[in-house]
Amino acid sequence: MSQEFACIDIDSLKSARTGRDPYNFLTGENFIQPQAVKPLKADYPDLREPGFFTEADVGSRSHGAFAKLLDDLKSPEVSAIVSEKLDIDLVDKPKMITIRKISQAKDGRIHTDGEAKIATMLTYLNDKWDGTAAGCLRVLRNGKDFEDYVEQISPLTGTVFAFRRSDCSWHGHTPFVGERRVVQMTWLRSEEDVARKERRGALSHALKKVFHFG
Repeated sequence: MSQEFACIDIDSLKSARTGRDPYNFLTGENFIQPQAVKPLKADYPDLREPGFFTEADVGSRSHGAFAKLLDDLKSPEVSAIVSEKLDIDLVDKPKMITIRKISQAKDGRIHTDGEAKIATMLTYLNDKWDGTAAGCLRVLRNGKDFEDYVEQISPLTGTVFAFRRSDCSWHGHTPFVGERRVVQMTWLRSEEDVARKERRGALSHALKKVFHFG
């Protein structure tokens, strides 16, 4: 029996379209329930620095509808559906959630993700976009050319994208400066990998405060 979800539409994830070229990915729309959009916008953490923040970084700023969204994303049913679509078992793998609100020009550079990551899912929460390619994620065929892509994902509210990490899982988003809300959930190889990434993230934000925002 399916559990009840406060913010996500699990059926939209079940019906998400999959791709296998150049690596396994899924993309879908309407992942956020309509009645949850306004509360999520109100409760989204007030992150004023660029970069991804872990749940620990966000702390008490994660509350209300936003906290319920994170609980929804971490459910075993979400992992089971993504496992089936990406053809990899994620159900018992440790998860880490990171949250971004502000993007800077250098963000989104082409990369594949490190080997500690098994798969990643991005849930976007932006009410509108300007209709250009700026800030849109692309599924790329190589690590050099942003124009050699097979899929472009606009970061509109309710859009979901997930992919299986590999040596050819090239992706990135075109340059954008400003507010770009996204919740990233990553399945990792071990709890040690989760702890290491959380420590690294906390150190990075601490250094940014000292040298750029202090």
